[in-house]
Amino acid sequence: MRPVLSVVLALAATSATAGAAEPRPEPASVAESPALDGVAGRNAVETLLVEWTDTARQRIVPVKIYYPNEGVGPIPVILFSHGLGSSRYRYAYLGEHWARHGYVSVHMQHQGSDESVYKGTLFIRRALLRAANNPRASLDRPPDISFVLDRLAEVNREDSPLRGRLDLERVGMAGHSFGGFATLAVAGQVFRSAEGKELKLADRRIKAAFIMSPSAPFKRLQPEDTFDRIAIPCLHMTATEDESPLGLTTKADRRAAFDGIKKADQYLITFQGGDHAIFTDQKRPFGNGEKDELFRELIQVSSTAFWDAYLKEDHKARLWLAEGGLAARLAADGVLENRLVSP
Repeated sequence: MRPVLSVVLALAATSATAGAAEPRPEPASVAESPALDGVAGRNAVETLLVEWTDTARQRIVPVKIYYPNEGVGPIPVILFSHGLGSSRYRYAYLGEHWARHGYVSVHMQHQGSDESVYKGTLFIRRALLRAANNPRASLDRPPDISFVLDRLAEVNREDSPLRGRLDLERVGMAGHSFGGFATLAVAGQVFRSAEGKELKLADRRIKAAFIMSPSAPFKRLQPEDTFDRIAIPCLHMTATEDESPLGLTTKADRRAAFDGIKKADQYLITFQGGDHAIFTDQKRPFGNGEKDELFRELIQVSSTAFWDAYLKEDHKARLWLAEGGLAARLAADGVLENRLVSP
């Protein structure tokens, strides 16, 4: 395979009691962070591979589910949306890690913007550009997410290893690149059609969001108040060299949601020296990406602390995020910004 095609593939696959107040706890130290329960976590992990059919849309949504094999539950759920040209099998480093730390991680695959768009062609970049510029490929993703949530409610009642174990009152949404767009859309980002009609993409069941290097496929359809309705806590990530592998999203676009959301706690990590591919789990061609393993460990640790804080309502985890623990863990490899609304 030609070098440029290898690079495109690697990048694109890409919660007050009455009486006297209790004393405020001291900020959690790095060593005390619940997300640092040894990076390995406590739980052994099982997986399920399923394909669900949305009959209303005549659309198949393949899913890979990572879940802890111990504990009755209910267990918080994280949904994951992959990058353009990827699949349900990628980003396993996150699905496995979150399951080890007590979450069910549901990785869906989006037909029309998955790996099928370039398979069988030598013109990989052209195929990816065609999918990125196809509005249908983007607009199919938020309904996929809502459908999967509906289906999980049924799974929670069915005879399966997950019966009665899913806490669908505590649902997080995560995604990378094109999946970052989908995450913001179901979190409440506003889009309007060329005729001024609002596109209904949000899902109120999402309680917290983790957005890695989001793409911006509908910039021309984003009003000035595009992020104003997002009112859930979010963890955003980008990197100093986070250029779009297809040239469609700027570095400023990557942090626009963090800058625009005002109604809930927001965190932004900018990895120093990282690029768009650090968020995937693919190995680099030609031996590049010497710090990928470190970056991915930091992504695991910080995202798990975020889920602990806002899905499990772990006060200690929230202090670690907001009062120096996370910043110290990042050290020189990442810059943390936050804007905190809740006390």
